[in-house]
Amino acid sequence: MNDSLTSLKLSNGLQMPSVGLGTWLSLKDEMKTAVRSALDSGYRHIDTAYTYKNEDAIGEELQEYLKNGKVKREDLFIVTKLGLIHMEPKQVRRSIEMSLKKLQLDYVDLYLIHWPVTLEYDGDDENLLPLTEDGKWKTAEKSDLLQTWKAMEELVDLGLTKSIGVSNFNISQVERICTIAKHKPVINQVECNIYWPQNELFEACKKLGVTITSYASFGSPGRPGEYKEAEEPKPMEDPIIQRIAKKHGKTPAQVLVRNLLQREMIVIPKSVSPERILTNIQVFDFNLTKEEMDEIKGITVKHSFFNFFGDLFGNHQERPF
Repeated sequence: MNDSLTSLKLSNGLQMPSVGLGTWLSLKDEMKTAVRSALDSGYRHIDTAYTYKNEDAIGEELQEYLKNGKVKREDLFIVTKLGLIHMEPKQVRRSIEMSLKKLQLDYVDLYLIHWPVTLEYDGDDENLLPLTEDGKWKTAEKSDLLQTWKAMEELVDLGLTKSIGVSNFNISQVERICTIAKHKPVINQVECNIYWPQNELFEACKKLGVTITSYASFGSPGRPGEYKEAEEPKPMEDPIIQRIAKKHGKTPAQVLVRNLLQREMIVIPKSVSPERILTNIQVFDFNLTKEEMDEIKGITVKHSFFNFFGDLFGNHQERPF
């Protein structure tokens, strides 16, 4: 893999592998298989979160590979995220320490604020997404995103994470953080795909030195039915993507990943299938032409697969969309 896009240099100087394993909604047993398959296939970037409840399974597999000398810690790039119930500044360090214990690591490479909205903490660290009576997420009465960020910065100073960033933040939220930051966010992880290309957000973040990590790069086809609409477009079935894939002898998924890489984004396709995990990273032996990139950019379908999350936050002041 001698392609220059195998990693991207972040604003703090760290090199981040440009393709990582996404792990949202992966169960413990299948998660272990997925991590093994990923590491065996050459992945060194694993993305998880406190709220995913799979950090312990990931940690067990990482330890096995580290102890057996199959990988070195300095070659791994491990990302996890702050629990939504732990965004009160005094909870932030405790939250990353719980994640590190589960991951069996001394530090992570990147720690993200998962969402800009604080959920109510009732003292139960397992009540990850508390709900109101009408089924929305129960937001905290008080929250201060800038104070949460300052608590995140302390984690860098303590050596608990090498870098910090955000997820699901809109332009104004990223700008507010950057204005007061001692350690600026290096990443904003957001939904990004051919139908939700995030052009405006990408350009705004680029000016601030913030790299975009794309999730739902394939439209998140494996998400639960209650998170889907009856009729929604499918990126891997898009005729433009299928035609380009056929021309290059690649899968539609590989073309979708390559398109994002050539847009200078990080991509974290989620899969638990060993075969698809392997093919998702086999994207460094071909290039999309300028004409193909322009054709994909010109796709007129506009659809977000995750905008419904905004509704779960009700009228919270930090609702990102």
